[in-house]
Amino acid sequence: MGTLEIFGFRALWSPYFLGAVLFLIALYFVLIRRFGSEDERASRKEIILFLSGMVLLYVSKGSPLDLLGHIMFSAHMAQMAILYLVVPPLLILGVPAWFWKKAIFRPLVKPLFQFCSKPLIAIIVFNGLFSMYHIPLVFDFIKTNAVYHAAVTVLIFIAAFFMWWPLIHRVKELPHMNGLLKMGYIMADGILLTPACALIMFSGTALYSTYSDPSAWAEAMKLCVPLDMLSGMTLTGPEMFSSMPVIEDQQLGAIIMKIIQEIVYGTFLAIVFFSWAKKERAKDELEEPYSPSTVH
Repeated sequence: MGTLEIFGFRALWSPYFLGAVLFLIALYFVLIRRFGSEDERASRKEIILFLSGMVLLYVSKGSPLDLLGHIMFSAHMAQMAILYLVVPPLLILGVPAWFWKKAIFRPLVKPLFQFCSKPLIAIIVFNGLFSMYHIPLVFDFIKTNAVYHAAVTVLIFIAAFFMWWPLIHRVKELPHMNGLLKMGYIMADGILLTPACALIMFSGTALYSTYSDPSAWAEAMKLCVPLDMLSGMTLTGPEMFSSMPVIEDQQLGAIIMKIIQEIVYGTFLAIVFFSWAKKERAKDELEEPYSPSTVH
């Protein structure tokens, strides 16, 4: 069995992507300081959430997980789960509400943003794009073209951002869903993602040639390994790095995606439920029961 180290430092740790992530972190602090008043600073909690999101962004697209995601489908699905289900809510919550307001409330931005973040549109677009991406013909084509792969990754990430926005944003001037609607939204989101995972999980054949066909796999590796490094290698297929059968790896990928989805959605569902229950109890306590006066 080979080791990932043969691909070199650039393929394993993506130093250019790391530089971009560090630049965005620096930009975050500059913008927060420049546009915020004395009362408009990012809280410690917001900073931790934002930094956590950026670290996980690098883990999903810049660490060895990205390289492994081109070798094993299970690693690819773990990468997708982190990138689309974990990173967006951390970034949304990590940016102060006042900054989102200043960024969104602009003549051209606001109507487009409000349209894209409508709950029904946002949830259908994200799950539709994610499911279409994992159609075998579409997946194999995108996985062997660097431009399309980058464009689709960004597009689904933007769709994931808008899918999460109605659920967790804190901008008071924008529409909010009540607790019951939020719980229904989370459950609907989980249901819409299930068919794609089920089809992959219960398929009895290898669906993706980029993980089963050596020539397609070698072509897909060009997306994450520098060409000068690949030119000196003799690669026969993903079995060089994993002893797991392709179908089992494929099934494991669907299971990993579903497990991470259940953990993330379950966590937010619990948060929303207890917050809604707390508000309902407080409302009941404010309502004094009616008792007619007694005349003696």
